[in-house]
Amino acid sequence: MPEHTDDGRYIVVAGRRWRATDPMIPPERAAELRSALMAWRREVKAVRGTPAERQARDGVQAAKVALGERGTPWWEQTPAERQQRWETEVPRPGA
Repeated sequence: MPEHTDDGRYIVVAGRRWRATDPMIPPERAAELRSALMAWRREVKAVRGTPAERQARDGVQAAKVALGERGTPWWEQTPAERQQRWETEVPRPGA
């Protein structure tokens, strides 16, 4: 498990800070979003250098935003905005 900053907003990996996943996301939904993220990352690797790479990178972005790791920081959102963010549908590659 990665180290978190004292405020819980970031994880620290190899001395670098990365925004942490929103801790309010229900565990089942967080697992779904992480699965979609990893599927999109595999897709990026598979299509690198082709016209399909842009769509794959957009899929990574959508999953990261839903997890709260990109976009408006989750600690600046209201509980309703946070819930709306993680409930937004994130398509999987090939869907």
